[in-house]
Amino acid sequence: MEWVDEGTVIGLRGHGESAVILEVMTRFHGRHLGLVRGGRSQKTQPLLQPGNRVALTWRARLDEHLGEYKVELLTSHAARLMAAPVALYGLATIAGLLRLLPERDPHPGLYEGLAVLVEHLDEPQLAPPLVVRFELAMLSELGFGLDLARCAVTGTPDDLSHVSPKSGKAVSRPAAQPYLDRLLKLPAFLVEGQGGRQPSAADILSGFSLTGFFLRRHLFEPRGLQEPPERARLVELATRLAANSSTD
Repeated sequence: MEWVDEGTVIGLRGHGESAVILEVMTRFHGRHLGLVRGGRSQKTQPLLQPGNRVALTWRARLDEHLGEYKVELLTSHAARLMAAPVALYGLATIAGLLRLLPERDPHPGLYEGLAVLVEHLDEPQLAPPLVVRFELAMLSELGFGLDLARCAVTGTPDDLSHVSPKSGKAVSRPAAQPYLDRLLKLPAFLVEGQGGRQPSAADILSGFSLTGFFLRRHLFEPRGLQEPPERARLVELATRLAANSSTD
């Protein structure tokens, strides 16, 4: 068995004295693992760092085997990402989510979203909203998508401000007023036509609170998992950076 693909490295772990098991989100083969012989060498190790875009040739005797990777570097992102804490926490958060996907199950939309995200993860103003959007895409890809296009009560797409925790549907500001204590806030940057300004710290926190609620309900808790600690650190850092930016 053999295939050729490209992907973004999301993790690796040692195997034996000199090899590593490389975890990559590929374009056509989903989240896929493979053995890289000599992966701990000084020459090869820098190519295999999380965030890097790589070309892959995977070979195995049978399709169900772990198989071996031949790896070539296409774009190096790791050094740039390692210099930015928001990028490190963001990449760890996204990698943790991708590990909830069935291995070898293609998700081309998430692959493209990850590629865009990696390009901007070290940009403090862009990265947090992009991570929130990626979390929404994860929910949608796994069958738990939110309906943020129009109000669940009135049907209008205007002035959407909240989300029902029961249905995952948006609610307009007038319809939400009697139930504010029961609804989740919907930040403007997640609503088409309402996201022109730079998200505030409150917007960022609302976005992560929104996706976090549904991630816990649909992905973490059914698997007996806790929210990754890197996500909490990302939220804390992102809101602090947004608050500092607004005072400059």
